[in-house]
Amino acid sequence: MSRYSFLDLAGSASVKAAQAEMGVDHLWAPGQVDRPMEAFTAHEEAFIAERDSFYMASVSETGWPYVQYRGGPPGFLKVIDETTLAFADFRGNRQYISVGNLDANDRVALILVDYPRRARLKILARAERLPLDADPALMARVSNPGYRAKPERIFRLKLAAFDWNCPQHIVPRFTEAEIASAVQPLRERLEALEAENRALRGRLAER
Repeated sequence: MSRYSFLDLAGSASVKAAQAEMGVDHLWAPGQVDRPMEAFTAHEEAFIAERDSFYMASVSETGWPYVQYRGGPPGFLKVIDETTLAFADFRGNRQYISVGNLDANDRVALILVDYPRRARLKILARAERLPLDADPALMARVSNPGYRAKPERIFRLKLAAFDWNCPQHIVPRFTEAEIASAVQPLRERLEALEAENRALRGRLAER
């Protein structure tokens, strides 16, 4: 039987009503889409390993959602196994809204974006926070040697479902490192031409 794991979780009665109102409910009817997506593959693992940031949403006891930007060195969000993610939670502004929300409701939603390639991965998971010394092996996996930010805890996320979004409206953006890598061949060529130009000038001067 075909399934669509992400919409099985996100497709509440009100969501289905909205789909019906917009005339697209037939697209998501049972049996129309086969996208289990309950275990990461090598494709998702490689995508996650390249990210240096993501957005994580949680929900408070008052019902208000909260979206937090999480950043670090590329690959700081680790795929521990096909259904588990983990990352070191670095010290921020010390409001601890996400931390408090997760103590009351462990559900989270993550969005990871590859801006240059215009790709977007959505993840639904259940999160737990662990002290840094709770699991030495896990701490070794999520550590980021050389990164100066101070970790305060470990977040371990158990995958519920994931899905890939369409690239529409994603504007390509590039980091300083990506731009430097892209223009490096041009810099090398320019340096070679400048060296050649200096050599030619030297020869002309000798004449």
